Amino acid sequence: MRDDIKINDRALAMSDQLINTFESIFDPEIELDIYNLGLIYEIDLSEAGHLHLVMTFTDTNCGCADTMPFEIVDKLTKIDGINSVNVEITYNPVWKMTRISRYGRIFLGISPRDGK
Repeated sequence: MRDDIKINDRALAMSDQLINTFESIFDPEIELDIYNLGLIYEIDLSEAGHLHLVMTFTDTNCGCADTMPFEIVDKLTKIDGINSVNVEITYNPVWKMTRISRYGRIFLGISPRDGK
């Protein structure tokens, strides 16, 4: 799991499944997944199986802001142990290109030296 994502122990225990899911959800304008794009800030999974996800978008006018949360909920609730999902959108802190992973930077043709 990326070190810039705040995650509790329950969610961390299923990090491989979470990462695989996040890597299957793409920002349609940038054509990079939400995990490598650095849109995820926080993941908290309760004992009851409720996952609270705090994320952002690359811009406040992102066209996928209305549809992407539904896709995220749909895909995450298919993981065993996750019964419900709440997606909280925040713009604080503001997303910056430095949040793009090394893999994402290479994929997008940006110098990987500045990525995490």
